[in-house]
Amino acid sequence: MDPAVSRETPSTPEVARRAFSSARLPVAEAYAALLATDGVVRGLIGPREAPRLWDRHLVNCALLGELLPDQAEVCDIGSGAGLPGLVLAIARPDLRLTLVEPLLRRTTFLDEVVERLALDNVEVVRGRADALHGVRTFDVVTSRAVAPLDRLLSWSMPLVAPTGALVAMKGSSAAEEVAGAAEELRRWGCAEPEIHLLGEDWPEVSPTVALRVAWADPRQVSWPLAPAAKKRHTAGGRSRSTSKRRHRT
Repeated sequence: MDPAVSRETPSTPEVARRAFSSARLPVAEAYAALLATDGVVRGLIGPREAPRLWDRHLVNCALLGELLPDQAEVCDIGSGAGLPGLVLAIARPDLRLTLVEPLLRRTTFLDEVVERLALDNVEVVRGRADALHGVRTFDVVTSRAVAPLDRLLSWSMPLVAPTGALVAMKGSSAAEEVAGAAEELRRWGCAEPEIHLLGEDWPEVSPTVALRVAWADPRQVSWPLAPAAKKRHTAGGRSRSTSKRRHRT
C-alpha cells in the first residue's frame, strides 16, 4: 500500500463514539481505514475527503438511522462506496441492507468490505434500481446524492412497501426539490414529504438533511406495477443484468 495514502487514514474523533456504540465503533474504524486507503486508490473517495471522513461522511450517514424503524429491510440505491448503506449496516446491526450499485468496480469494493468486516446483514446487488422493480420491496429505500427528487421517485418508489418510505439524504435545497417534484409526487400517490434536520444538537458535525416520502394511502399500493403504469413512471431503457451475492459468517 502506498505510504502516502495510508497516512491519510483519519484518527477517530470523539463524535464517532456518540454515533457508534462501543461494540460497533471498531467496525466503523475499520471501514473508515478502508475508505481512506483502498477507497482513495480506486477512485471511490477523493483524496481530500480522507481526512474528513468521520464528520463529513460516516457520522452524517449514521444519523440517518434515526429515521429507520427497528428490524427494517433497507435498500440503498446507488451505494457507491457504501454511503449511507454500509454505515447504516455497521451502526444498526438490526437492519438488513441490500446495496444496489451498477458499477463493477464499486460492487467489487462493497463485496470486499462486507467480507472483511463480516457484515452478515448486508447483500450486494450489481445492477440498477429498476432491475428490482416488481421483484422486491423494502421497508425503507435510502440514497445519497443520487438524483433530484423528481427522478429519484421513479427509481425508489417501486421498491417501497405499502407501509414503507423513501428516506434520502439531501442538501440545503431539499425544500426546492420538493416543490419542483410536486407533479411527480401527486402522480405517484405520495404523502406530503417530510424534511428532517438530523444532528442539530451535535456541534461537531453539520446537520444531516433527510427527506422522507411515504405513500398517501398504503391500501392503494400494489406491486408489481401494471405494465402501463411502469412505462409511464419508470425511466426508459433496458435494465442491466443483475447479480446477487449474500454474505454470511
